[in-house]
Amino acid sequence: MKIKLSPLFVLAGLTLAATHIQAASLVDGSAEAGKARALTCTACHGPEGNSASPMWPNIAGQNAPYLLAQLKAFKDGSRVDPLMSSQAMMLSDEDMANLAVYFESLPAAAQSIADESLLERGEALYRGGNKEDKISACLACHGPTGRGNPAAKYPSLQGQHAAYTAKQLNAYADGARTTDGKTRIMQDIAANLDKDDIAALSSYVQGLK
Repeated sequence: MKIKLSPLFVLAGLTLAATHIQAASLVDGSAEAGKARALTCTACHGPEGNSASPMWPNIAGQNAPYLLAQLKAFKDGSRVDPLMSSQAMMLSDEDMANLAVYFESLPAAAQSIADESLLERGEALYRGGNKEDKISACLACHGPTGRGNPAAKYPSLQGQHAAYTAKQLNAYADGARTTDGKTRIMQDIAANLDKDDIAALSSYVQGLK
């Protein structure tokens, strides 16, 4: 007897299978070599790429193109941080590629929304933006679950510490961070966010899965 599967059942099966397949990295590097080079990184970012301090980012599961771009920015001075700038200066191009691929291969952090009272506002801004204040929806670049866009070097946001996300949004808003380059995507958006918007978005991002 021939069994005909419904399209919905087939789609569900394909979706489930896809969760067990990790796409090849867009960066040419060695995760094994990156792991061997990552000892210094773990002091701040944790042994599995997830930081114990909310002011230092989780980098496990972050897409390799974005990680590589940020390491290069720290090294060439286009992005400045007292700790990261000095560390990046000691890395070769090969080191940076290997580290990016290694941390991309690790499971991303899973955290809850930082403040449930901010859920409605944070979700509305993330998913729909605010046309009146010229705030674009975050999901347009970072995706509905915050996984980002590796090909465009848009970072994954899911599970990121709320405090760190707020720090970066404020840095874009006041011009301290300019790594979105000539496009000024993040600078322009962040400049239109008030402190309550930033708190709500940062809280919401932390709970994305």
